[in-house]
Amino acid sequence: MTLKAGQRVVLAADTRLTDSAEVSGVVVGFLSLAAGTGGTVEQVIGHQEESDDVREYERLKSLLDAYGNEMPAESRKQLEENVGALEPAWTAFRERGPRVSVRVRFDNGFILDGAHENVFVSA
Repeated sequence: MTLKAGQRVVLAADTRLTDSAEVSGVVVGFLSLAAGTGGTVEQVIGHQEESDDVREYERLKSLLDAYGNEMPAESRKQLEENVGALEPAWTAFRERGPRVSVRVRFDNGFILDGAHENVFVSA
């Protein structure tokens, strides 16, 4: 699901916000928001997290596409092998797609920022 700013959403599952709190060495609990807690999306941010292998694949593939026909056969073969070795990282990156995080202001006043969009469903 793709979220948009201004969209009403609810939490899809109970979401723990803090670790256990202690008072005088006694655990008194932790803070959670219950599944179904409603709020409004304030901001949506897409993140493209590229690894070094993905950046190197893009760089080498670009070189191969642009200058491969002009390269000596042995250099082209070596470049093709390097591109091929990085192909699994590139494929995984493309299948994963961009990570989307959101900032949601809940009706109870809490704000959850940097949350993955998959923890919410449309209201």
